[in-house]
Amino acid sequence: MPRRAVRAVLAACASVLLLPTVSTAAHAAPVTVTNGTQFTDTEGNGVHAHGAGVIKVGPYYYLFGENRHADNTFKAVSVYRSTDLKTWEHRNDVLTQDSDPELRLAYIERPKVLYNKATKTFVMWMHKENGRDYGEARAAVAVSDTVEGDYTWKSSFRPPSGTTSRDQTLFQDDDGTAYQITATENDADLHIYRLTDDFTGYDEMVANPWAGQWREAPALFKRDGVYFMLTSGTSGWSPNQQKYATAESLAGPWSEMKDAGNDYGYGSQTASVLPVQGSSATSYLYMGDRWAGAWNGPVNDSQYVWLPIAFPTRTTMDLPWYPETSIDTDTGAVQGAGGGPHYGFAARHSGKCVAVADHSAGDGAAVVQQGCDGGLDQQWRFEDAGDGYVRVLAQHSGKCLDVADESHADGAAVVHYRCGSKAHQQWRFEEFDDDTYRIVARHSGKCLDVADASEQDGARLVQRDCGEGASQRFERRAA
Repeated sequence: MPRRAVRAVLAACASVLLLPTVSTAAHAAPVTVTNGTQFTDTEGNGVHAHGAGVIKVGPYYYLFGENRHADNTFKAVSVYRSTDLKTWEHRNDVLTQDSDPELRLAYIERPKVLYNKATKTFVMWMHKENGRDYGEARAAVAVSDTVEGDYTWKSSFRPPSGTTSRDQTLFQDDDGTAYQITATENDADLHIYRLTDDFTGYDEMVANPWAGQWREAPALFKRDGVYFMLTSGTSGWSPNQQKYATAESLAGPWSEMKDAGNDYGYGSQTASVLPVQGSSATSYLYMGDRWAGAWNGPVNDSQYVWLPIAFPTRTTMDLPWYPETSIDTDTGAVQGAGGGPHYGFAARHSGKCVAVADHSAGDGAAVVQQGCDGGLDQQWRFEDAGDGYVRVLAQHSGKCLDVADESHADGAAVVHYRCGSKAHQQWRFEEFDDDTYRIVARHSGKCLDVADASEQDGARLVQRDCGEGASQRFERRAA
């Protein structure tokens, strides 16, 4: 998690398990959650479930997370339940300071719960510290016969090699095997461990794919046979660039880490990624914390950022920003709302749309023209930059249209890059009588242009002296 000896900001990941219980067919109406707020429960109190994980039992989603004292030491692992992922009823403080002497003074972070079908037991894993510093760096386990009952503390321990264990999550694969993913080697590495059959201990390490990359806040989920690992960097409470990797086996090979979302995770850090399975779709919900530590507040003042994840291809993901997220747990639809309007821009000479190459969220990714398909990498929104200029943000990443290296030269590449305040990311739209626009860079006075007036997919966008050519005219379309 952020705080420890290292950082924070679009999921310690909880496995979603539909247990073979009788469902009381409670239908949940679609709801909308507002991002960057602290949720409240049915009694009007703050929902204190930070670093959260979710497990589904029957018709209910159970949200487990950190509930802390004002000095950020452990108070409880609190559990809330909901059918719609907005209306949260506080059910219990399932683990408290009185649960075991080890918990009288402690930090307990990122609790995650799985159900073990063989033992008929709910098993919670978490990160445990002594409440004074982050030197213990231990995993811990507690168990219960019921999902929302009191959990019995078993013990805290380190992985078999004796390495540290800090930010962690759980994942249960299709065959029922359970895994812990944890930040190790003082957060330099991420290890994937298979758990014992009863889920209460380590069996063996499966992989260490990102040695020395300093990643934390892991969230592991599986979609269409592909494993996705979403993580943040290590920067204390401050948010940073989240990244993801994919594999078709937990043992690897894993892809390189790629950027997801903007350079500060929209002010949040991964807690979990929740599959929302409904009657017509399965959507994936990013659940993040906007940690109050970033503004020197206590953890319980932290806010929530829940966003829809999009998948341009089987092995890629987009983490777009929306002020609100609409959730329909009946159908499984999770969609962003607000933050627009969003536009597409089609070059007049080719009819092709301005896009970010390969759906990349990486800094410096090429801006190109592609056949218009309505993808998030072809949707753009504006932020006012003053004096008639705007910043132009790619919806799939939250990053800005940028002239590389602040160049004033003809032919300088146009890329997408983390947003700043400089003039090479500020643009003026000059409208013509035929409802097309020239897009003029503030720092250079040059126009956005399709290189060589190419009509080919993938042709680069550059800046050039403004002229009358159709390769500098763009039709703005509502996305």
